[in-house]
Amino acid sequence: MSPELLTRSPMRNADVWRMIRRRLKQAGIKTLAGCHSFRATGITCYLQNKGMLEKAQAMASHSSPRTTKLYDRTSEQITLDEVEKIVI
Repeated sequence: MSPELLTRSPMRNADVWRMIRRRLKQAGIKTLAGCHSFRATGITCYLQNKGMLEKAQAMASHSSPRTTKLYDRTSEQITLDEVEKIVI
């Protein structure tokens, strides 16, 4: 079976972790990341682009918006305004 072939069979957790680690290594990324890292990135990007929390919640299949907010990293972004406050 070729690696590009989609099937109805879900991947095993161990295979998912190996795939993610392999892709990170190929990209030269040394930071450990997993499925939830990608989920947080997707939700954050969606919300940064004026997406609605309720829609992000539905896309992530969360029963509560509070769970979706746990993945929202928009408040962790450092803006240029903040960096410009550094005066040496």
